[in-house]
Amino acid sequence: MDSGLILLVFLAFLFAWGLNRVRRALRLGPVAYAGVMVAFVIVMLAIWGQTFR
Repeated sequence: MDSGLILLVFLAFLFAWGLNRVRRALRLGPVAYAGVMVAFVIVMLAIWGQTFR
């Protein structure tokens, strides 16, 4: 497995944990939480895809 992909998975878990804490503080709904996570995944995949150019 690519070490960059492992790092991205770790960052995704760290981001999800942090976002969950922020979501409780700001009282965001599940739709907003899912939207932020989808945007994060798309951005991380785009950044990871740049390494293959």
